[in-house]
Amino acid sequence: MSKINVLLIGGGGREHAMAFAISESQNLGKLFVAPGNDGMDFERVSLDVDDHSQVVKFCESEAIDLVVVGPEVPLVNGLVDSVLAAGIKCFGPTAHVAQLEGSKSFTRDFAAKHNIPGPKWQAFTDSGEAISWVKGINKPFVVKADGLAAGKGVTVCDTVDETINAITEMLDLGAFGESSKTILLEERLVGQEVSLFGVSDGKDVVMLSTAQDHKRAFDGDRGPNTGGMGCISPVPGTKKLQKEFVDKFLKPVVDGMAEEGTPYVGTIYAGIMLTDEGPKLIEYNCRFGDPEAQVIIPKVESD
Repeated sequence: MSKINVLLIGGGGREHAMAFAISESQNLGKLFVAPGNDGMDFERVSLDVDDHSQVVKFCESEAIDLVVVGPEVPLVNGLVDSVLAAGIKCFGPTAHVAQLEGSKSFTRDFAAKHNIPGPKWQAFTDSGEAISWVKGINKPFVVKADGLAAGKGVTVCDTVDETINAITEMLDLGAFGESSKTILLEERLVGQEVSLFGVSDGKDVVMLSTAQDHKRAFDGDRGPNTGGMGCISPVPGTKKLQKEFVDKFLKPVVDGMAEEGTPYVGTIYAGIMLTDEGPKLIEYNCRFGDPEAQVIIPKVESD
């Protein structure tokens, strides 16, 4: 087999874990990381990944066979589409598929269409309507910015007043800019949270592992959500649920996207809450999590 030249997009801990795994492959020719980070002992290149033509030009000049996209923003912005259009293989979903992460309302509509269990929810663009709806129900909700917010656009509220404050901050004060011009109010699910990771070639899906990312800033699950305060894998007690996880949360995505003519290629990350009523979907991400990648990828023994 001829050697494969790879360009890895990203520069965080996730991409460090991915770069290390790729570098171990017997089939690797050259590995480039854009932009990488100072801790990486790999060849780093300075590319503006928002400029898709620049990325394609680099791939052509360096005979790149495979582009691997780590972070969510380039996926949502259609980098995969541009790379594929240039005839270069790419690991990662297209922009249409990446809406599963880029738009929470898109995900909830998709989940309802394909019978994927999740919480009750409602989308709003007007704070007055949202606050009135919450007061009518008189219970706290999870408040989510509809778009990308670097893992921080979610407020898990303990009281109605906290819910109202979060609505005001997102819709009226623009806490997350364009991402919070639409918000979702979701039923607060109670139980153990599990992150489920699989990979798909557009037709089939293979589960890799479960992980549990601890997001709240302070001990005892207190404080605001962060990008991640630590991680374990696998999640204790979930082994017997693996087939149910795949059947309920991974296969419907791969099958559903294939039916729509937009095959899902890349990593699927389902955030799941184990409730008394059974497992329910919290969210989908279209890439490896960070920090989950750092505990999952080193366990993968195959190429």
